[in-house]
Amino acid sequence: MIRRRREPRLDQPRLSRRTLVRPPYESDAFGRLAERVARFIGTARFLVVQSIVIVLWIIYNLVAPAAVRFDSFPFIFLTLALSLQAAYAAPLILLAQNRQDDRDRANLAQDREQTVRTREDTEYLAREVAAMRITIGELATRDFLRSELRGLLAELETPQSQRGDQSDRDRRERRRRRDGERSSRRDRDATGGPAR
Repeated sequence: MIRRRREPRLDQPRLSRRTLVRPPYESDAFGRLAERVARFIGTARFLVVQSIVIVLWIIYNLVAPAAVRFDSFPFIFLTLALSLQAAYAAPLILLAQNRQDDRDRANLAQDREQTVRTREDTEYLAREVAAMRITIGELATRDFLRSELRGLLAELETPQSQRGDQSDRDRRERRRRRDGERSSRRDRDATGGPAR
């Protein structure tokens, strides 16, 4: 009987053969370092220090005896050092800019959410103020209530015999005043003036 080597199943992931243990890696730490380096490279202090180092490098390699010079006239080693610095500075600056863009995007999203909430609150308050204005416009004013009470008081004070003729006239007068009061209220509501 031939034994076949057992192949792993296709529906299960293959086990890793790596035996090295990876150290824990925090991506944010490297990003913070990149931002610090990029922030330092962008300062005037860095430019002054770099210029001083280059000038001292050139002066030393021109003035020093030939036996102790480490970079002769074409300054190939200086060129290599500056190229190496530029090769590392550019990606660090780009990484710092990407992180800043991510922060700006997050801040912009928060600002948008805050703007939407503020707009919704403002619209709600505007609706509430409009509802209050309508409710206040439908309330009876002091002058209207006084005129109604005066009419009723006058009706009560008149003798019974005069009430029949007087009451019809009073009703017509009250109706006319009430209609005038309503139309003046409607006019105030239409113009947006405060109700009295």
